[in-house]
Amino acid sequence: MAENKTRRNVAKHTEELVITRIFDAPRELVWKAWKDPELMKRWWGPKNFTAPVIKIDFRIGGKYLYCMRSPEGQDFWSTGVYREIVEPERIVCTDSFADEKGTKVSPSHYGISGDWPTEFLVTVTFEEHEGKTKMTLRHAGIPPGQMSDMAEAGWNESFDKLAESLK
Repeated sequence: MAENKTRRNVAKHTEELVITRIFDAPRELVWKAWKDPELMKRWWGPKNFTAPVIKIDFRIGGKYLYCMRSPEGQDFWSTGVYREIVEPERIVCTDSFADEKGTKVSPSHYGISGDWPTEFLVTVTFEEHEGKTKMTLRHAGIPPGQMSDMAEAGWNESFDKLAESLK
């Protein structure tokens, strides 16, 4: 079971969602779960969601395209560009809603209303911690409100699945 800590930093009417988890696995394995498409398929998406498509070009300037499928069969696509990769310490990438071709789409494409930006910044750090791995996710740019709460729950459920997949 992964230890779980979530905090929020609020500035300029947007939030930075920060989630810290401790995984009972070596840092290299947790790192690999973020760069290996087959490993990511095991954990990407909230509880009861699947990840039928995970494409990763894991290099600075490379792109990713992820699909998570709801239990009802609705696909949610996301894409981004890797801005920084420091193995096995840090991944920084953009994150946007997309269609199945990887073209960015408005959040309203998926029924998300309100003042949501079309691009976010995600930073994931990996630290050795007492024989385990401390992973911290920073998802910057999420406006406060119900959708932010849902994003937090989705990340935490994904990380629960990640913890299971690392066993």
